[in-house]
Amino acid sequence: MHQPPSFMPLTTHRQDGWSPVDASTETVPHVETEAQAAPDKPPSAPPEQPDSMHSMPVPLPLRRLMRHKRVLLLQGPMGPFFSKLAQFLKRQDVEVGKVNFNGGDALFYRDLDAVAYTGRHEDLHDWLHEHIRQRGYEAIVLFGQCRPVHKVARGVAQELGLAAHIFEEGYIRPDYITLEESGVNAWSPLPRDAAFYRSQAVPEEASHRPKPQPTAQRFRKTASLATLYAIGMAIGRIKYRHHVYHRPLNPLVQGWQWGVIGGLRKLRGYVLDRPILKQLTGPECSGRYFVLPLQVHNDSQMVDNSPFGSNEDLIEHVLRSFAAHAKAEDLLVIKHHPMDRAYRNYSHFIHQQACRLGIGKRIIVAQDLHLPTLLDHAKGLVTVNSTTGLQALLHNTPVAVLGACAYDIEGLVFGQGRHLDQFWAAPGKVDLDLFWRYRNYLIEHTQLNASFYARAPVLD
Repeated sequence: MHQPPSFMPLTTHRQDGWSPVDASTETVPHVETEAQAAPDKPPSAPPEQPDSMHSMPVPLPLRRLMRHKRVLLLQGPMGPFFSKLAQFLKRQDVEVGKVNFNGGDALFYRDLDAVAYTGRHEDLHDWLHEHIRQRGYEAIVLFGQCRPVHKVARGVAQELGLAAHIFEEGYIRPDYITLEESGVNAWSPLPRDAAFYRSQAVPEEASHRPKPQPTAQRFRKTASLATLYAIGMAIGRIKYRHHVYHRPLNPLVQGWQWGVIGGLRKLRGYVLDRPILKQLTGPECSGRYFVLPLQVHNDSQMVDNSPFGSNEDLIEHVLRSFAAHAKAEDLLVIKHHPMDRAYRNYSHFIHQQACRLGIGKRIIVAQDLHLPTLLDHAKGLVTVNSTTGLQALLHNTPVAVLGACAYDIEGLVFGQGRHLDQFWAAPGKVDLDLFWRYRNYLIEHTQLNASFYARAPVLD
């Protein structure tokens, strides 16, 4: 039997349905008004077609949002995106309100329509219910549906019969972000029926769909916005002392982790991964390895939509299955998530588990392998529910998903209804016709040409 090439034993590099929340209390907390609300005025319906300021039609997800006369923005991504969104909506004659929950929110959203919620988290339900009722909002808009404040807000919206428009990172990347009504990812209202997508029209060639304008998103800019947001949170800690954020965010810790730990791991990965990529894409390995891209350890996709309690649980599960059922000449490449680089390093853990299973020479761990190139030569990709699954399909690489996700569609991926053990031996082929129809529908109904942390052409 042909043996795999002579890698060093385990090449290692150290290194986000409704969930109403019953939070009723007897008291209503203090709310500090940052500006007086503008007097009511008769709103006009948003235009169905773009006005002269737009060079292209307004995408469907934004048109759904623009149908409301009054909308309330809650917590957005780190940075000025929600401020840009508010200005866009106001130009379309939509009345906009905003709730800031911490100093980071207030730093990036200082418009006159913002109010500061400074009460306790357990009082948020009653306060938000009354605030929405008094102002006559018809919809809420938020980023990150599983954040503590947004679980409460979505429950209130359901009670009042309001629409909830939810932003998330792009299903298609780069240069896209996601906007859906009622839910994203595993909670997306998109159909899961392959027959539905087979009935959809698709351009004869993929190139017929206009390419998105570049957003020029860069890691350095994203990290800078995160640092500024953390500083804003720290400065506003006294004012917003009751706020419950979805993860720790200390500016000193963030600076150390991203500036030092993350930077050193990125540098080491850049140096050591290049020869690995060359070997994987060479004639001996091309088409003979699977890819397992890890996800951010505290991503809501892992926390809420995964059968695994942690990335360690995922790694153990995949390694056991690979050891028992993959062909002896096949390799498994485990790639760290770039946004988890500063927080987690699983290399030593993977090394221990692989050696215990006797497959140490068949496992490759890396930080910065160029994913598109890697996918062009891969035999298959295994993921919990990451959008890298859609990227793999774009590169004609079969995909197995282990968690709940919007693209778990029979005939498109090797889904939760089938056992991973079968995937190693027979990953199958990508149904490219189904994929392009699905992708075309996905972009049209859920994607916006923008970045949360750089340019947002759709709002220009």
